[in-house]
Amino acid sequence: MHSCCWRDLGRVDYGEAFALQRALVEQRKGGEIADQFLIVEHPHTITLGRNGHMENLVAREDELARAGVAFHHTDRGGDITYHGPGQIVGYPILDLREWQRDVVAYVRAIEQVIIDALADFGLAAGREPGMTGVWIDGAKIAAIGVHVSRWVTSHGFALNVNTDLSYFQYIVPCGLVKPVTSMAALGVVAPRENVIERLVHHFGRVFDRRLASAGARAPEICAREDERADCPAETGEFIYD
Repeated sequence: MHSCCWRDLGRVDYGEAFALQRALVEQRKGGEIADQFLIVEHPHTITLGRNGHMENLVAREDELARAGVAFHHTDRGGDITYHGPGQIVGYPILDLREWQRDVVAYVRAIEQVIIDALADFGLAAGREPGMTGVWIDGAKIAAIGVHVSRWVTSHGFALNVNTDLSYFQYIVPCGLVKPVTSMAALGVVAPRENVIERLVHHFGRVFDRRLASAGARAPEICAREDERADCPAETGEFIYD
């Protein structure tokens, strides 16, 4: 079983988290660190993926500024989404060559982690045919957008725990005219740390990883404990480098 270090970084600006992911991806490609699983919460932020459409941003720049919402272009897959307080955002930095070289299977596995974690709180979540993410009764509770470069993943998922859903008014979420929901909106009040604990548990189980908390340690301390295969030239994902 391969090792994976996980850390809850708390509230982190989106740009700072993006830079950290890029640094970790390069370290992971070079075999300097083990797989990583970062958990964060972002301040009010809207992000647009590389295959996104600006028309799905329905607010003007001055409206976003008044609402205290930052805007970032990013290199993940998917369209437009909102991040903010009350969300749990997960960023796995995994080498898929040591799991499955199948990006669709990877996305389905992330969905399964979230579905299983929500089940622990009595919520029957699932998938919608032809769509990405996790849904409950036709409303999206978790969005997924990933990027894979030389089989190393970045970006990940955003689960609405007690998110203020009114902020989704500024976008057409993921380019879909579908409702969004949260655990709190569905009547489940759960402490953030409890939801994180279940996500980490199911992440380790679904991806067959031995999870170890890195606490506040620098990621470089989480050195690899297993052998590294040769790296192919191809990349895989919804976004390809």
